[in-house]
Order: sequence, then structure tokens, then C-alpha cells
Amino acid sequence: MTTSSYLTRRALLGATFATATLPYAAKGQEGRDPASQVPTDVRIRIIFNGMTMTATLYDNPSALELASMLPLDLKIEDYGKNEKIVYLPRKLTEEASGPFDNEQPGDLCYFKPWGNLALFYADYSWDGLIRLGRFDSGFDPLLVRGEFPVRIERI
Repeated sequence: MTTSSYLTRRALLGATFATATLPYAAKGQEGRDPASQVPTDVRIRIIFNGMTMTATLYDNPSALELASMLPLDLKIEDYGKNEKIVYLPRKLTEEASGPFDNEQPGDLCYFKPWGNLALFYADYSWDGLIRLGRFDSGFDPLLVRGEFPVRIERI
């Protein structure tokens, strides 16, 4: 084998490898979908009225910004007959805005116009929401009516 044939094979193998991997590298550079509803390993705990709930956050800028604010000691209160709300000390980024359907009880959302968390325990359909995550194992504590101090912390 001559040096020139070795370089040619090497170049050919390199070009083949680059062709196969560049689409994946380019995709990684595109960034994630801002309205992503893909679960992360980031989990939070919500404690109020002697009860605890956990939720897994999604991979979107709003959810990750919420995680960066924790821990928080705030107030949780009833709103309507399908959710509890928590007003945050400041608004979250709205980069995770995007339409979503398949709303279901157990969703943890951010309501952009008011800057509050919306913890849904019954059916809902609202404009202006960013889905931040889902409750891990039920949402029975949300069914207890009333206003309570709440602690939200990262697990």
C-alpha cells in the first residue's frame, strides 16, 4: 500500500464519518424546542397544609427558570373549581410559549398574563399557559380547599 492510497482511504473514511455525524451535530446546535414537554431529571417538591406533592419539570426555558428560583416560600390558593394558584415573586421567561393540547389534570403550568403557577386538578383549557411539568403521583392535596403557606423546593 502506498502512502497516497493510505491517505485516500483515510480521507474517504473521514468524509464518510463526517457525513454521517454532521446532521446530528447540526441538530444539537439548533437548540431545544422552547415549548418542549420532554421530562427532565429536575424534580420539585410542593409542601402545604401538612401535605407533599412532587412534580417533574419539562425541558423548556420557563420550567428551568422556575427551578433556578427555588426554594420559595409563598401562598397557595384556590382559583375556580379546577386549580390552585401560586403567585411567583417575579415573572418567568415566556420563551417556552407555544400551543399545546392534551391538557389534563396533574399539569403544572405557568399563566403568562398574571405571572402565577397554575396547579390543575381537573380539566382545563386556557390560552396563555406554558406547561412546566407534571405531578409525579397524583394531586389529591390540591383537592383540599383553602389558602395555605406553601414551600416549593428542588429535590
